[in-house]
Amino acid sequence: IAAIRYAREQAIPYLGICLGMQLAVVEFARDVAGMAGAHSTEFDPQTPYPVIGLITEWLDREGRVERRDASSDLGGTMRLGGQACQLADGSLARSIYGADQITERHRHRYEVNNTLLAELETKGLRVAGRAPGTDLCEMIELPDHPWFVACQFHPEFTSNPRTGHPLFIAYVRAALARKTGAAGRTLHKT
Repeated sequence: IAAIRYAREQAIPYLGICLGMQLAVVEFARDVAGMAGAHSTEFDPQTPYPVIGLITEWLDREGRVERRDASSDLGGTMRLGGQACQLADGSLARSIYGADQITERHRHRYEVNNTLLAELETKGLRVAGRAPGTDLCEMIELPDHPWFVACQFHPEFTSNPRTGHPLFIAYVRAALARKTGAAGRTLHKT
């Protein structure tokens, strides 16, 4: 969380993946939105601001609604496999992917709590991608930061040395631009 705060405050490019996105939301909630004690219920079930919580409902591969609870077996509460993500108009994520909808692979049990998300958005957090049908938050950005992107899914599952994932390519380009002093938000360009 301290490293995320440092990256945010010092305008250092940040790419958060899965728990990295969840902790970016926790850091933003605490340090920008003023939600003292904000956390994930995975780590603090009694947090006054549960900005991250156990997933209880999502769509399976066939588009059917899956419902589980904390007493379900671990695999039963895990959101797995390829899931659709609708990217927000004008988002850095949409520019990086060059598409309005993507499919990415997931493996997680916790998600951003939508009941607290609107308050975070009023403080400057941008939801850059959502799951169609369930409205789960899949990607976030900080529009006032040169390059701050985080995703709930796992882009490393579809990246390899010959065909780098667009998020990794864009992240490396942003880091190089920062190192060389290039200005502005950097995008993935093919």
